[in-house]
Amino acid sequence: MSSLLFALRRACLLAPTALVLGACSHAVAPPATVQVNIAAVNDFHGNLLATPLSYPDPSAPKGKVVMKAGGIDALSGVVAQLRQQDPNLVLIGAGDMIGGSPPISSMWADEPTLQALGLLGMKFSTVGNHELDQGTSELQRQIHGGCDSPRPDKACQFDKTYSGAGFPYIAANLIDTHTGKPLFAPYQIEQVNGVKVAFVGAVLRDVASVVSNKSMQGLSTTDEALAINAQLPALHEQGVDAVVAVIHQGGETPERFDQADCSQLTGDIVDVAQRLAPEIKVVITAHTHQGYLCQVGDKLVTQGASYGRLLTYVTLTIDPAKHQLLGAKARNIVVDPKLYKPMPQIAALQAQVEQRSQALLGKPVARIATRELTRHLSPAGESAMGDLVADGQLAATRSLGAQVAFTNLGGIRTDLILEPGQAQLTFGQVASVQPFNNTLNILTLTGAQIHELIEQQWQSGSMGFYPLQPSSSLRYRWDASRPAGQRVIAQSLTIDGKPVLANQTYQVTVNSFMAEGGDNFSVLAKTSKRLDTGLNDLEALIGYLQAQDKAGTPAGVAGAPRIQRDGQALSAAQP
Repeated sequence: MSSLLFALRRACLLAPTALVLGACSHAVAPPATVQVNIAAVNDFHGNLLATPLSYPDPSAPKGKVVMKAGGIDALSGVVAQLRQQDPNLVLIGAGDMIGGSPPISSMWADEPTLQALGLLGMKFSTVGNHELDQGTSELQRQIHGGCDSPRPDKACQFDKTYSGAGFPYIAANLIDTHTGKPLFAPYQIEQVNGVKVAFVGAVLRDVASVVSNKSMQGLSTTDEALAINAQLPALHEQGVDAVVAVIHQGGETPERFDQADCSQLTGDIVDVAQRLAPEIKVVITAHTHQGYLCQVGDKLVTQGASYGRLLTYVTLTIDPAKHQLLGAKARNIVVDPKLYKPMPQIAALQAQVEQRSQALLGKPVARIATRELTRHLSPAGESAMGDLVADGQLAATRSLGAQVAFTNLGGIRTDLILEPGQAQLTFGQVASVQPFNNTLNILTLTGAQIHELIEQQWQSGSMGFYPLQPSSSLRYRWDASRPAGQRVIAQSLTIDGKPVLANQTYQVTVNSFMAEGGDNFSVLAKTSKRLDTGLNDLEALIGYLQAQDKAGTPAGVAGAPRIQRDGQALSAAQP
């Protein structure tokens, strides 16, 4: 370096700005490239505690790693460590930070989760479908603070002066139908290391199919890619150097969560990514609870599983002179509680939440007949947890005339696993299964409509094969080789051992979300005769577990398959 340039740079650092501004502007050239580091969390769902994670690893015993990962303590430890390397780390959320949460968060209206994420320094989150579970007025309260809530038994019960999340939400395509404009800001610009990075948010366009009709009142959505692309002129006017899309939509791949440049991504996000403007090279995704680091054309498309078990770390390389993103790389970090020491303020908050929740969450509920009941699907599409929940809902409504019950995969949020030495399930474990406070509805359906309902399990896009979980009163077989709409073998469909007749009517129990046609089971919304029993789905499950235990036949005994199929197994999405 020349002595003159050295002297001018030293003057820039030490002298008053007015004296050296001209010299500095000419003598100190901007760096050729700048790096910006991003940490992204998606689908946290209020999981303040670590949850099970398993993934294949040839070097591990039995070729698979089984561990607990995530939780706000360990997540804070990862973020703290990354900030030691880069104090300007940008922490963002890709939606579903709250909603569908276990009771340690949901019993407090998810306020401790939002407080914790705010303490972590989260810059923003895009809106996910579960942020809309309680409607937009409640979401606005959760963001901005206050106690005026449709659920006063939960709001402000943890903190009487709840002041809000401490970070905003964004979504370019979630439209307020009264104004015709986005309900939230469409993007957020972060100035980091001397460059401007714009993050443009979007929720899945088909969000109305996965939230209640009540929650969508006054809202509509537009195409994700078109809404994001439409923001570019305004961003160019503000001189941004790079644009990152943050979309609560996703896909699936058989490749490992940490495989760089994976190439087998499928699902709705692929089409969205392909239609984004060429300058958008990074797409941070969510919703499908998958871990991947894929390439879609020249775009890096990432997702960090769910529940904070993975954190996606993205590094952008930017040319500030050309306002251009030159490259991006990413990795998914396993959030291992054994490796990361929590931030002190997060550890203190977590301890407080656990202490205040324990009296309710630790209460014994009932024994089960096995050490674990899981959501793992058989090749036909049936799971032990699905059997349990559907049987509980039928048991709760049999006296009201119900003959069969169905529950949806997305309504079953976790497995039931007894820890070593644990004799009974706790309330916290059971309440984590069904956190949505749905009521049970009895619908009158014809046999033809039940047949149509089951055929609607084969869906397009990332939902794919999305099998309903039936009560033990129903049996059927299906054949994958048959054309869509004809896969169920009609003569195999029975209720209580009798063939289902097309013109006969049957009483079918479903949760209130499904009763509105949720998860694209539209036939349920068409029936005109329905009874909202007012029975809570969680209370029905607890009542069933306790009744079985009291009778000396604890729930969980594997029975004959309710669903059978021919051919190879299909995968099922569980958003």
